[in-house]
Amino acid sequence: MLSYSPDLCHAGSMPPFSDRLAALRAELAAQGLDGFVVPLTDEHMSEYVGAYAQRLAWLTGFQGSAGTAVVLADKAAIFTDGRYTTQVREQVDGADWDYVGVPADSVAGWLARHAPGGARIGYDPWLHTAGWVADTSAKLAEGGATLMAVERNPVDAIWTDRPAPSSAKLQVYDNPAAGRSSAEKRADIADWLAANKADAVVLTALDSIAWALNVRGADVAHTPVALAYAIAHADGSLDLFVAPEKLDDAVRRHLGNAVRVHEKNAFSGTFDTFRDKRVAVDPERAVFAISDALIHAGAKVLPLRDPVVLMKALKHPAEVAGHRAASIRDGAALTRFLRWCEETLPLGRETELSAAARLLAFREETGRLVDSSFETISATGPHGALPHYKVTDATDAPILSGQVYLIDSGGQYRDGTTDVTRVVPVGAMTAPLEAEVRDRFTRVLKGHIAIATAVFPDGTMGAQLDSFARRPLWDAGLDFAHGVGHGIGAFLSVHEGPQRIAQPNYPGGASLEPLRAGMMLSNEPGYYKEGAYGIRIENLVLVEPRQIAGGDQGRAMLGFETLTWAPIERRLIDAAMLTPDERAWVDAYHAQVLAKLGPELDADERAWLEAKCAPL
Repeated sequence: MLSYSPDLCHAGSMPPFSDRLAALRAELAAQGLDGFVVPLTDEHMSEYVGAYAQRLAWLTGFQGSAGTAVVLADKAAIFTDGRYTTQVREQVDGADWDYVGVPADSVAGWLARHAPGGARIGYDPWLHTAGWVADTSAKLAEGGATLMAVERNPVDAIWTDRPAPSSAKLQVYDNPAAGRSSAEKRADIADWLAANKADAVVLTALDSIAWALNVRGADVAHTPVALAYAIAHADGSLDLFVAPEKLDDAVRRHLGNAVRVHEKNAFSGTFDTFRDKRVAVDPERAVFAISDALIHAGAKVLPLRDPVVLMKALKHPAEVAGHRAASIRDGAALTRFLRWCEETLPLGRETELSAAARLLAFREETGRLVDSSFETISATGPHGALPHYKVTDATDAPILSGQVYLIDSGGQYRDGTTDVTRVVPVGAMTAPLEAEVRDRFTRVLKGHIAIATAVFPDGTMGAQLDSFARRPLWDAGLDFAHGVGHGIGAFLSVHEGPQRIAQPNYPGGASLEPLRAGMMLSNEPGYYKEGAYGIRIENLVLVEPRQIAGGDQGRAMLGFETLTWAPIERRLIDAAMLTPDERAWVDAYHAQVLAKLGPELDADERAWLEAKCAPL
């Protein structure tokens, strides 16, 4: 799900990356550094970043969406989690880089073992949190090394053709789609500030700023946000720091007098005005440079989570209604694509790239698509076993009969963001492979149903539900190395916190956030056989109140409403493995798919869908 493809080459041709590594080492020596840390993020701690911030991909060739590199004079390592164990080895040259898995190991731990005593290890203070700086500094100090902030990122110094940040215009996001005005949202932020006895809060997360101001942008591919900073005040006013050429008269009128607009590069210069003020700064979403500058300016920094994070996670009824409409539109496009797959892929003329392009065309034919919500994961055969595989010209594989094809994709519509995964058998598989795939697919389906039908007390954390999806796989000694579900935005980021469904040791932190009515998440268990195939079944769900007959009076219960509509491949379902309740769920789901999507399709398409949605 990378938002940008720098000029990468496949693992079979690595010299450009070796040259870049050598150039970085020379630059480190020139700056008096013995090492440097290169994370995959930007100055907003974003998951998806603009082309100008793709330092890790440019340096190493790694195209995943999460990772970190560490470069020493005689050794270098790239750190990835279980989603990328195979992918990183295909894309990053093992002659230059050690492959290190997280959370089993860490950047700080690796540096403590490998950095020599007295080493000066550089880091960019605009790309790391204060917590990371403190923890890594302490770990390095144990071995006599020192963590040093750099004034200029050494990767930027050697990246001579580095793209400039986007200059795309901001756009007004209509209040009917957003549900509430920006003034109402800023008033809620002011109430939060009052409750926390704070004078201001620094907003650095791009989706928080877009949500709070009811604006959208186009500075990050697939995510409709704009590069900006904001400081919200206790009186409901807000200072917005953004390149002025990104604002037109319509946006300025929309922002109104209570939003003061400044040059983006004036952001750090405003900290001196907060002497003796109590300023909230999110310890997970704000970089060290911000909190450090505020402290030196004499402000009292309050390490509190950005209040917008939870506010935007609790979807307004208008946002939910918009998502439902987008889901039907998107589901019809996906259904047309699945029919095309069944009829066309067995002919052997398509590739991963051409199939992804065909799905994009179906979505574009709706006339409502703004962008994909991430780079489509179009993966056939062994590539399907890479959960976050990204097809490129170099890796593009033909889709052949007898393979399993996985398509994970989504659309950005002004009324909603979608994310859905389906698996398609291409033609006829060999008998042993078909039996195995049907078993694994059905186990994944059972886990998907377990989440879809879960009922749980209000306040339950996503981490408590994770095992529901894994039990059918665990019963067969199987598992998968990614979370079960992530939050999703309303015409915003396809990955949105704070809610998630994941194991306690899942990279990035477990979901200890209580699930609340109004939150939207994905439901996407999977199974991956290295070198063979991948399976994932993904729908989006909405947390909603549930009434349980005979339950404790006064105990609030929650459940999930399924929001995604597209047929689940019945050829891969072993109905004998399903319980009566599970079969009933599949039949009821497919009945709704037909009822909701049928009116959007022509006669031939409806006939095909009717067959796909027939009761098991």
